[in-house]
Amino acid sequence: MGEAKQEVAYFGGGCFWCSEALFARRKGVIAVTPGYAGGWTKDPSYDDVCTGTTGHAEVIRIEFDPQVTTFEKLLDYFWKMHDPTTLNRQGHDEGSQYRSIILFTNQEQKKQAEESLKKASKNYKSPIVTKIRPLEAFYEAEEYHKNFYSKNPTHRYCTIVIAPKLANL
Repeated sequence: MGEAKQEVAYFGGGCFWCSEALFARRKGVIAVTPGYAGGWTKDPSYDDVCTGTTGHAEVIRIEFDPQVTTFEKLLDYFWKMHDPTTLNRQGHDEGSQYRSIILFTNQEQKKQAEESLKKASKNYKSPIVTKIRPLEAFYEAEEYHKNFYSKNPTHRYCTIVIAPKLANL
């Protein structure tokens, strides 16, 4: 028997600590890696991205088993786990690095993302501001950002922002 096929999705929906914690608990998700994408600076650091001058957003790379979940199901969850109608902001996190973005790796993902956005638009009074762009490069975040919620469940951000979202979703 051959090895199971994996697929990859890239989403930005605010702070990657939250996105990572939420998607990591989804059935069919194999791994979630926080990082930076969507900008022009090569190999940026967290401090670089926080300046707002790199063009990058905090994003997550989701490796998933398409036999268990689909890109379409991940998109449906993406719309539910953040507010795609707020420009460059999620809750108290503000800046272009917190923008809502879907980065596609092929034309099928682009098509599904565009269809999903149209469908999700019916659920919001305000227009969705999420951008759908091709992935040009993904830069992994620093080690201390990886599995942040699991490693730091009592951190203030984790108890105030992430834990309530996990409970609601």
